[in-house]
Amino acid sequence: MVTPLKDRDTLDVSGLERVIRHVLAGGVQGLFLLGTTGEGTSLSHRLRRELIERSSRLVAGRVPLLAGITDTSFVESVNLARAAAEAGADAVVLSPPYSMPEDQVELREYLEHILPELPLPLFLYNLPPLTKVAFELDVVRWALDQPRIVGMKDSSGSMIYFNRVREVTRVRAGWALLVGPEELLAEAVLLGGHGGVCAGANIFPRLYVELYDAAERGDLPRVRALHSMAMRVAEEIYRIGSHSSAVIKGVKCALSCLGLCDDFMAEPFHRFGEPERRRIQSALKAIQPEVATALKTAA
Repeated sequence: MVTPLKDRDTLDVSGLERVIRHVLAGGVQGLFLLGTTGEGTSLSHRLRRELIERSSRLVAGRVPLLAGITDTSFVESVNLARAAAEAGADAVVLSPPYSMPEDQVELREYLEHILPELPLPLFLYNLPPLTKVAFELDVVRWALDQPRIVGMKDSSGSMIYFNRVREVTRVRAGWALLVGPEELLAEAVLLGGHGGVCAGANIFPRLYVELYDAAERGDLPRVRALHSMAMRVAEEIYRIGSHSSAVIKGVKCALSCLGLCDDFMAEPFHRFGEPERRRIQSALKAIQPEVATALKTAA
């Protein structure tokens, strides 16, 4: 989920309420706060806690609430995990610290030290394009023996890695393996993954819910139709400009155009200018009826 902002350290509270109502109405099965799309590591610790507290009250237990606690500071990650537990979150999500790259021995030691400090179940967040370090298979195997580590979100973008992790994790019932890039959602679920954490579900939640459901049923005609629509969203909304931040900018701009929340970005990034905003508006005008048609056809 995005983090709606009014300025550098102020939540767009009414926007947060609208976004949560919107995605829950679309049938999502959980919310992940303070991930990459949520700009988690760019926000003050105070604002992160406020976001979790307000979101938890708004969700009111209707779906699981996961909170990202990734930080370069061990202590701040633990502090945020404790605040998330007090606020009513259901689990926390942790990437490798992203400043000084760890080797795998150091990464396992980090997890061994932080795990007893966490009051909630833990999801690993594999994000090597940004953290420079992956959870390699030996660490994943170790994690499977830790009852309080309950799953992984893989945003590596590599289906080879995803499938290797899926084979390794089959030995533990109930261990959730989720994919990050929504362009891989259908393939991941068809091959035994358990779902996805999709940035586009901020905009079109029902599309990704229906795509997941179709893939879980093995309904390949519907998967193809809905996957094609998900690819259209990615191409039209996420590919404006050449910067890595374009995905978040595109999602936030689209939500602003739809009247759901402000599109202010956490520094060092900035919202789209007027030319890019017009392109997003044009894309939405074309995509919205196509998504509605695809969902109606797939129903």
